[in-house]
Amino acid sequence: MTPFIVRLTFHGDLPFFIRSNATAVHRQLLERTSVKDIIEACGVPHTEVDSILVDDRPVDFTHVVGSEAKVDILPVEVGRITSFPENHMQVRDIRDFVADGHLGKLVRDLRLLGIDVAYDSTAEDRQLVQVAARESRAILTRDRRLLMHSSVRHGYYLRSQNSLEQTLEVLRRFNLGPVLAPFTRCLRCNAALEPAEKKEVIGQLEPLTKIYYERFCRCRGCGQIYWSGSHFTKLQRRIETIQSRLASGNAE
Repeated sequence: MTPFIVRLTFHGDLPFFIRSNATAVHRQLLERTSVKDIIEACGVPHTEVDSILVDDRPVDFTHVVGSEAKVDILPVEVGRITSFPENHMQVRDIRDFVADGHLGKLVRDLRLLGIDVAYDSTAEDRQLVQVAARESRAILTRDRRLLMHSSVRHGYYLRSQNSLEQTLEVLRRFNLGPVLAPFTRCLRCNAALEPAEKKEVIGQLEPLTKIYYERFCRCRGCGQIYWSGSHFTKLQRRIETIQSRLASGNAE
């Protein structure tokens, strides 16, 4: 087959994934290739791509390029201002997640806000993919190769390495602001919390806790007991910081 050139333009923040942050990439191909494979060969996971235009015509990941073409790749954008709003390939309003083992601080933040995040610090990539598929969860990771797995439908590559900024990224990407429910999920096991009478949990409390506190919650999964002790003020400040920055659009 005669070699041909495909000219790709990456829009929005997608050049983040390209070497030297290039917005334009030219690739010479020797055979017919799916547009998904062409894009991922440039380093961009398919989970980051919301719309694709080949010669100004919207296509999906299965589209095969077999001759010279111009390809525009668009990311998921807040508000989704594109010329072809009916051709989005990503879902924003996802509510369930699975995080890879390097994101413990992010997981704690999200659970603190009431977001359902499955997490096992020892889980291998194949286990994350299986959980995501079986439970319809989006994968949160800083491993782009994991997101390129053919079985992964939804996911997000975290740009920042700072846990607070990562939390804001996820809340914005998946439009989670309206569904935040702080202090409703166990920070240890992810199960929902329920009110518990003091008399029901008193045997699990420290002596001073028995004296000074009256209101408790218990995890439906692991049985962990929660109350508004000295740690509560610190967690409340964390929540207030996240909510304030989310509302202002400031991730700094």
